Amino acid sequence: MNLVKKIDWAVDKFSSILLVACILSILFCSSGTIILRWFHINLSWIDPFVRHLVLLSTFLGGVVATGRGNHIGIDLISKFLEIKGYDHAKIIVNRMILLSSAIVLIWLVKSGLDFTKVEMEFSKVEFWGIGSGYLVAMIPIGLGLIAIRFFTLFILSFDKDAVLKKVGVA
Repeated sequence: MNLVKKIDWAVDKFSSILLVACILSILFCSSGTIILRWFHINLSWIDPFVRHLVLLSTFLGGVVATGRGNHIGIDLISKFLEIKGYDHAKIIVNRMILLSSAIVLIWLVKSGLDFTKVEMEFSKVEFWGIGSGYLVAMIPIGLGLIAIRFFTLFILSFDKDAVLKKVGVA
């Protein structure tokens, strides 16, 4: 369990730090563009750079939200079980959600890799000499990081201490 906790911690820290860097870069570049336009200076690479940073931030935000349990989910059954006091059934439902989400994400990573391969074939230069195929690669990478988070959370759900703390029993 310690190795899984370390992997989860490393993915969380990496994603959080990179997310903050992306957000600050977006703010700096967007503000800089506005200021430069006052002086009739236009840097054509900033707009596509910011667009790709926004896409990257979306995936990194998903990684962080998944780790905190704030990912998109329909928790109707889980809330019902919580109200009725069926803590064990709630844990099983949460495990099923984590595992099924990870499996769907693996399929999406595979699809993202296929899309990246096609984009590499017909790649065009976006900015700084970087081809669009390399930029599109952030899709399977981002989805892969989210899948890793779901898998680690699934494995950690079998840690008795963590489960009891999350349910509020311990």
